[in-house]
Amino acid sequence: PMTAVVCCRGDCDHTHKKYVYQGLNSCQGAKQFYGGEGECVYGCLGHGDCMNVCPNGAIRIENGIAQIDPYICTGCGICSKVCPNQVIHVVPSASTIAVLCSNTEPGAGARKACSHACIGCRRCERECPEGAITVRNNLASINYDKCVSCGQCLVNCPFGAIADKSQIFQLARALSEGEQIIAEIAPAFTGQFGDNINARNLKAALEELGFSQVYEVALGADIGAVAEAHHYVEKVTTGELPFLLTSCCPSWAMLAKKYFPDMIDEVSQELTPMVATARTIKKEHPNAKVVFIGPCAAKKLEAMRRSVRSDVDFVVTFEELQGMFDAKEIDLSEYEAESSFHNATGVGRGYAVAGGVASAIEKCVNEYYPGVEVKIEHAEGLADCKKILSMAKIGRMNGCLIEGMGCPGGCVAGAGTNIPVPKAQKKVQEFVKASSKQLPPKELGEIELK
Repeated sequence: PMTAVVCCRGDCDHTHKKYVYQGLNSCQGAKQFYGGEGECVYGCLGHGDCMNVCPNGAIRIENGIAQIDPYICTGCGICSKVCPNQVIHVVPSASTIAVLCSNTEPGAGARKACSHACIGCRRCERECPEGAITVRNNLASINYDKCVSCGQCLVNCPFGAIADKSQIFQLARALSEGEQIIAEIAPAFTGQFGDNINARNLKAALEELGFSQVYEVALGADIGAVAEAHHYVEKVTTGELPFLLTSCCPSWAMLAKKYFPDMIDEVSQELTPMVATARTIKKEHPNAKVVFIGPCAAKKLEAMRRSVRSDVDFVVTFEELQGMFDAKEIDLSEYEAESSFHNATGVGRGYAVAGGVASAIEKCVNEYYPGVEVKIEHAEGLADCKKILSMAKIGRMNGCLIEGMGCPGGCVAGAGTNIPVPKAQKKVQEFVKASSKQLPPKELGEIELK
């Protein structure tokens, strides 16, 4: 499946007009006069030629620029054909990150035209661990055959020319229409919204935004830890599988499947914490919509994949959630719920930091399968992940449980985090230690979430 993307962020807040156009309300017409009224002659002209031809009503003009709703767009490409500046590109629906700029002028000229312009600085190209980005004619482009949606490019882009697909608009609309919306929040939340903001403050603030309930994703991690412990004991220690790869990090899982396709059978088939939690919610509230909130941009990719039903309707990062709080002028310190989140365990909450997944599974094996030796290996950062997968391929990791984290430091280092990684790691470790229960019951592994 394909979808259209407007490769321009030059709305009225980030670029300027060089004159006031009063002619025919048409992009084609406006372009005839000095390339359009906008300072950037490469960007979206904003007169809606694309909107007028879209057969599905997926396009709107907002703040002077075309916006495409990915939930409605079918990727037919008609809009791309009528765009005189060719800023609308049709890309794979599974891609969550795009270069939202079409300006090929050198850095200073591009920046003068738009504060969100790509300046061709090559930082994204250098930081991409998979070599998926190249800069030609002063403009970055992404090779989606190589991209694993880790988000390192958008973190390192100095002017926001690279962005991921935001679902804030769709979520805000669903909340305003009074639908039953339930949040599932990743354990990395602690410390993300202020040093003194606890789970009760965050829960109350989310309810103020319009969420009906809040669940911890660590609940799904608890289910996964017990299930993967059983999987390891049943498959790896018996020699049926040479090793077991964790699957909760979407960039790591995609890396393994894309670059090491012969290892697909070794990637854990257990539901990820996000999906397990979402299915738990849907089981209890079948008509509700589920929103995953966390630090990871790649979760947007996981939520859209078709190979495994995610049951997640929207994904927003901590950074995006903070933006929603700011827009509604919600001061989290002024809100406090009567109760905290559902009581997940310490090992489930520890999934948020590198090594936490393997540690959780190891503790479950030690507790519920005494006498079974667990061999643990873990990699963080896609370069190290690739190395460990290469070693596994040649038989150097047989008998191991291998945890991979696409971001150095773990989930807390995702592209949508609000605070420095060392601080986030420390906050999660404190949260883990404060948990009233450290280990999930063995019975969790028997839960069926179809």
